[in-house]
Amino acid sequence: MSDAYLSLGASSEKTDVKRAIEKIDRGLFAGAFCKIIDDPAGDPNWCAALHADGAGTKSALAYIKHRETGDFSAYYDLAQDSVVMNLDDLICVGATGGFVMSNTIGRNAHRVDGNAIKAIIEGYVGFIKKMGELEIDITMSGGETADVGDLVSTLIVDSTVFVRMRRSDVIDCGNIRPGDVIVGFSSSGQASYEDKPNSGIGSNGLTAARHLLLSKYYAEKYPETYSNTIDPSKVYGGKYRIMDKLPAGAGVPEMTVGDALLSPTRTYAPIVRDILAEGRSRIHGIIHCTGGGQLKCRAFGRGLHYVKDNLFDTPPLFLAIAESGAISPREMFSVFNMGHRLEIYCEEKDAPSLIAAAARYGVAAKIVGYVERTEGENRVTIKKDGKTYEY
Repeated sequence: MSDAYLSLGASSEKTDVKRAIEKIDRGLFAGAFCKIIDDPAGDPNWCAALHADGAGTKSALAYIKHRETGDFSAYYDLAQDSVVMNLDDLICVGATGGFVMSNTIGRNAHRVDGNAIKAIIEGYVGFIKKMGELEIDITMSGGETADVGDLVSTLIVDSTVFVRMRRSDVIDCGNIRPGDVIVGFSSSGQASYEDKPNSGIGSNGLTAARHLLLSKYYAEKYPETYSNTIDPSKVYGGKYRIMDKLPAGAGVPEMTVGDALLSPTRTYAPIVRDILAEGRSRIHGIIHCTGGGQLKCRAFGRGLHYVKDNLFDTPPLFLAIAESGAISPREMFSVFNMGHRLEIYCEEKDAPSLIAAAARYGVAAKIVGYVERTEGENRVTIKKDGKTYEY
């Protein structure tokens, strides 16, 4: 279990949740990244997926930045976080178009006014328009804004995405096999379709990132941004304020801490669409390294040992979190993506074309590891900076 993360009221492994759902039907493709169901339209050659996720506790950071600077742009970017956390899970099953999205915003209206809601909705519209220009079609079907101040101290930004697809097009991670290589796609730098450089953080581990980096100043000024169930000594225990600078590195220019933490979650949808258009049969699995970080792969396939021995240089934001000393290097890999947030599994001969597809969009990609057989439960080995971590 992830100790530092758990002490802040969050779990990267979600063991209790997994136990709660372990007897639920896994759908038409038991090894798929998302649950696949029968086609609601009744076509036996088609299937569907309905996925719900959101920006998580990143919204607390947007709230702080707005209160500190008067800038509503952080709220705008939360919409992208909310959509991408669904969209990029669904591309892992091979869906590349025909997405339908509904959003849900839960807010405390005493603290989050209509201007913030307007910025979020404009963010949804703006991101969907940008995806349309890249031929990733998403239809915005509407949504709900609920004033739930008794439950929410600031706001929650969630969405749900639905898609239909041909059964023959489904990518099933149950097909990952010994001998496969792991092609990782960088989470940092700047894709050609991004408006600004990306720190790589995505929308996972933000509870840990926020409290391990930011100063006690924010605990005193904005107590509404954390739970009173957390040990006070763990709350905002870092050395930074949001306008402090982080150094450049790993393809990321110098950024403020606030901008790095709020960096919009990158979508890999255009890249994956192009890769699948070149041939689906060569792709054995696609994994979105979200909850669980570099250990996400452990939940897929059987009797597999995932070895990651050629990871990307660690982006500056993750280095700063590690330098806090409040989280171990071992735990960092189980909470954060640490430099790549998407993995595609294939034979080594097919890896160059995947890497080239990413390069066309300005995204770095490379073989970060391989898969071998093991006895018993799946396991992960990570080798980085001369150290080895076994999970």
